Amino acid sequence: MLKGISPLISPELLKILSEMGHGDEIVLADAHFPAMSMGVPVVRADGLGTEELLKAILQLIPLDQYDSQHFILMEVTPGDTVKPVIHDAYRDILKTAEPATVPAYLERFAYYERAKKAYCIVATGECAQYANIILKKGVVGI
Repeated sequence: MLKGISPLISPELLKILSEMGHGDEIVLADAHFPAMSMGVPVVRADGLGTEELLKAILQLIPLDQYDSQHFILMEVTPGDTVKPVIHDAYRDILKTAEPATVPAYLERFAYYERAKKAYCIVATGECAQYANIILKKGVVGI
């Protein structure tokens, strides 16, 4: 346990966040996401929700200020009647992010292709549909 670091951030995840350079991306995947078949390292965060984990991660890393697509959500598939209310919660969290931001959206299969290039996927226990997030790390100021 470290002072000032959320207990939601496992040692493995802390190491990965530290290793990532600016422009590297990390996926916070909901429980429905095919994390293990993406071909990139996976950190298990079973039992954790994406909202709580997002808040903890944003305390440690800034988002990429040079790319407007530094926070990406999966678009709702056409014809799907699901209203991803978790997106509203994400927008509230993003008001305090560095830099303050609004989400970008990607079509489902384009999202999967982008996730295959991520530095890491964090497989959470989040049960809400369309709760996946891609974060692009920015430059940490001194």
